[in-house]
Amino acid sequence: MKIAILSRNPKLYSTSRLVKAAEARGHKVRVLDVLRCYMNITSHNPSIHYRGEDLTGFDAVIPRIGASVTFYGTAVLRQFEMMNVFPLNESVAISRSRDKLRSTQLLARKGIGLPVTGFANNPDDIEDLIAQVGGAPLVIKLLEGTQGIGVVLAETHNAAESVIQAFMGLKANIMVQEFIKEACGSDIRCFVVGDKVVAAMKRQATAGEFRSNLHRGGSAALVRLTPEERSTAVRAAKIMGLNVCGVDMLRSNHGPVIMEVNSSPGLQGIEAASGKDIADLIIQFIEKRFETLETSKDKSPANTRTRTRGKG
Repeated sequence: MKIAILSRNPKLYSTSRLVKAAEARGHKVRVLDVLRCYMNITSHNPSIHYRGEDLTGFDAVIPRIGASVTFYGTAVLRQFEMMNVFPLNESVAISRSRDKLRSTQLLARKGIGLPVTGFANNPDDIEDLIAQVGGAPLVIKLLEGTQGIGVVLAETHNAAESVIQAFMGLKANIMVQEFIKEACGSDIRCFVVGDKVVAAMKRQATAGEFRSNLHRGGSAALVRLTPEERSTAVRAAKIMGLNVCGVDMLRSNHGPVIMEVNSSPGLQGIEAASGKDIADLIIQFIEKRFETLETSKDKSPANTRTRTRGKG
């Protein structure tokens, strides 16, 4: 197979691991800076160009699109889809997962466990908003935040009120969630490939910190999942329409609650904690899915290489 990887930096751990895993299995791989791809959008002959070259002949594309370039990155990925190149994760699914509010609403509609979440626009509604999520302490999240940036723990009612007012004054989109105290600064990252969890790790925040992201200095260790946690992670991935993702959840008193479904999860932490070759499992998944689509006798639009999964 000829595989494209959309990544700003070929030296990143996750990108280089995917390249090595694909080459080890005999595939040709090319890393493309998504911001240097440009498109000719036509009805009968859509094309993608890169540094003056016409990109053709790719069988699959692996999007490693950073949150800051989601809009342009998903546009490039859609163009690959128009050219009937199989995407590891589809553009629609990535857009769903990157919108924290939209993804929360979609998960709630399907009955997935979530922290109580509030969303408002007018400062006059702040008091009621705080009350609806159970009062302080509570968590305030920027909808555009990533890697724990833009996530604030307000420990008192006055602090919550002040922070929400400040964000609203800046016209920033935020949502407010109940604080799961019993999680004790830890969360679980479930790595989903296809229809199963292939690895999981427990991330623990540093002392005095409530965000457990590894980018914030948190530590990671292997964890054993309960059947409910495993099925919740797989269901969340399916609802988002993602073939490969990291599902972040907390262990609450009323079962697992989903915090985020990450469409471009890093491989370094999960491979180190689990000892598994996750990159190789991803390439194997692409091989199997591509082979299934190539050999299928059903060539209807519903069974093409690019079929939108999930709803909403």
